[in-house]
Amino acid sequence: MTGAEHRKFRALFISDIHLGSKPAKAEFLIDFLRYHDAEQIYLVGDIVDGWRLKRSWHWPAAHNDVVQKLLRKARKGAEITYIAGNHDEFLRSFQGVHFGGIVVADRVIHEAADGRRFLVIHGDQFDQVVHNVRWLAYLGDKAYDLAIVINRVIARVRRFLRRPYWSFSSWAKIKVKKAVKFISSFQDVLAQEAQRSEVDGVICGHIHHAAMEDIRGISYMNTGDWVESCTALAENFDGSFEIITWAQILEVEPAAAASQERAVVAAFQGDRIKAA
Repeated sequence: MTGAEHRKFRALFISDIHLGSKPAKAEFLIDFLRYHDAEQIYLVGDIVDGWRLKRSWHWPAAHNDVVQKLLRKARKGAEITYIAGNHDEFLRSFQGVHFGGIVVADRVIHEAADGRRFLVIHGDQFDQVVHNVRWLAYLGDKAYDLAIVINRVIARVRRFLRRPYWSFSSWAKIKVKKAVKFISSFQDVLAQEAQRSEVDGVICGHIHHAAMEDIRGISYMNTGDWVESCTALAENFDGSFEIITWAQILEVEPAAAASQERAVVAAFQGDRIKAA
């Protein structure tokens, strides 16, 4: 990758990589990790997709390279915490265990440089579908796979027509009324959990919807995902936060994206924002 700026942060938060699944954008994440370092790295759940691996084994070299890249950062001194999610829930029985310098947890409290405290949690614990209607959660997972396939087809057609990238799967989640209601409800519940935990905010993943919101005085931040949007949350050394969107056009190779200056530091609406 050429022309990319190497950046160092106080903390990086990455979630929903879904290694072991075909839609995972492992190459983009490898590219991202090559140019971004942090003193602390939080893997905020669904890093490995155990659900899909149970159905069929899919583990290409790029997925192994992501693991090796993270282990290398741990060896170089980065403190890495792996927060288990619903797709990698098998790790919840290993809380406190270290794997190559990466410690496993169910939730942690992160203290920012400005003294604010944040609950870091995947968020599936507050998704009633995941916990109460398990079969519906699996059905929704399959429907999401189909949406990703449709998304790829549409992206290729639009690229052929020289039209800008447009995500069908993101549109389906955000524009459908029930999906919007779910996202809003999810954010509210996580904000309430932050209040109960007596912290200033919450950092989560799970719903593949990157965001930075103020909810009744609670800072709600979602890391997004590495299946569609390729986003990460970063804390700067002054305690401010930003969402980094890496390679907005997901259907091109990472190096090509770089040459087109697609590595963009962005907020949810497209501009850089900082947490108040």
